[in-house]
Amino acid sequence: MDARLQRLLGGEALAGLRKRLRQRYERGAPADVLRLGSLNEAEHAALAALSGRPARHVRSMQIDVAEIDAALTRAGLASSLRDALEQFDGPIIDTTAQRLQIRSQWQQLVEECEHPGLRSALQTSAGLGLLKRLCGSRPEAGTRLMRDADRVLRRLPAAGIPRAQLAVATLGDAHALDSGSPVATLVLSALRHGAAPDDDADRVRDLWAAAGVLVNELARPALTLNLPGPTGAEPGEPAYFSLRSLVRSPPAWAVVGRPVFVCENPNLLAIAADQLGPNCAPLVCTDGMPAAAQRVLLTQLRAAGAMLQYHGDFDWPGLRIGNQMVREHDARPWRFSTADYRAAVIGAPRPGRPLDDAAVSALWDDTLAGAMLAERLAIEEEGLADVLLDDLRT
Repeated sequence: MDARLQRLLGGEALAGLRKRLRQRYERGAPADVLRLGSLNEAEHAALAALSGRPARHVRSMQIDVAEIDAALTRAGLASSLRDALEQFDGPIIDTTAQRLQIRSQWQQLVEECEHPGLRSALQTSAGLGLLKRLCGSRPEAGTRLMRDADRVLRRLPAAGIPRAQLAVATLGDAHALDSGSPVATLVLSALRHGAAPDDDADRVRDLWAAAGVLVNELARPALTLNLPGPTGAEPGEPAYFSLRSLVRSPPAWAVVGRPVFVCENPNLLAIAADQLGPNCAPLVCTDGMPAAAQRVLLTQLRAAGAMLQYHGDFDWPGLRIGNQMVREHDARPWRFSTADYRAAVIGAPRPGRPLDDAAVSALWDDTLAGAMLAERLAIEEEGLADVLLDDLRT
């Protein structure tokens, strides 16, 4: 560096001025005229020397960039003001141009995506934001991740293949699609068609199951009684269906136009099997909040034409399950109204189980939660077995 340039702009005292000037270039090419305010005496003297102005100190100054560029060139100090600044503190990166270039790279990445579901997900701000987070905002890493996800999605829907087997077949790594892995997260985003991520394990199993991929396929099988179809059980005896069996070999359910009752608790199904046996109407148990196997079974029954009718505990979890049954499976309430609750309270043993304040509104009855809050008493499904069995007796 020329010693004269060092004297003009160098030193710690002018580091702040150089930084301000660099920022003008980083935001794009500066205007022909720059106005700089809040100048200290040393900064004003440096700018005055560069522009040939009087050194009398003022707080702000307007400089002609082209004149300074020409003066530096004539003196043989630098080819421009930008060149001078780069000699002191290194290359100046045009951050505006850099952002535009990166944005263009992401747009091109999305346009090159072949799978329609994945492309649809990436065209949303949430989907593209998810991809950027998964790959550390590096377009080249995003390209690799997108291609891996596309490779998996092109194999779907599958016919009941375990997730680890799908991972090996498409990516060469049995754990590449494990929960939380970047590729699995992106694939699930495409299966959701760009909806917000949901880390609930059962929901994730549902998404994979809907695509014919099995995850923990033997966990929490669905408990049923007298479902018309290939149950493999004696009439009147409970039968279990694993997620594996439901996805690999979907049964042909003979339920068109028929009511299929759905309860929350396995104990009620056991009571129905003991007391009604083969004379019990078709009954499915959610076993609390339905897991993947239960939801797949209920979806199959609804698609086969069944009229689902749900009853659960008169407590907040029971209403939460009921809301899911109504919302996702078009179920109707089965003795699960405000009138049914008030009738149950009359004969309920005391003190019973109290309800807390964490009320849940029922989608099918907007007065039910209020009635339960007024009584502050939970009613278990098993306590209503006699009434429910009357409906189940065929």
